[in-house]
Amino acid sequence: QVQLVESGGGLVQAGGSLRLSCAASGSRVSINAMGWYRQAPGKQRELVALITPSGSTNYAESVKGRFTISRDNAKNTVYLQMNSLKSEDTAVFYCNAGGTLLLRGPYWGQGTQVTVSS
Repeated sequence: QVQLVESGGGLVQAGGSLRLSCAASGSRVSINAMGWYRQAPGKQRELVALITPSGSTNYAESVKGRFTISRDNAKNTVYLQMNSLKSEDTAVFYCNAGGTLLLRGPYWGQGTQVTVSS
């Protein structure tokens, strides 16, 4: 079993920055992709960014150039640096683990709210 604990969400003005963290514990975490999905009200959950233990990444087109995902394998922690935030980035962000760069894994965090005011 894998447990994911997120932190770092909050309220920020458009153009601002936030950094999300997700710490994983449990078995087999280090061999799988970790990353972030988000879900806005009335919309489906969508990919934001994923990263493998070797550092390969997959970003949604809408966040390329603004968001950066990184990973500390020793700490089993993944980070999402979000810059130039827009109102359309407002969503609940969920940490995900156990999948690949193309397929979401079976493990989810509890979610953290990111609200961008315009």
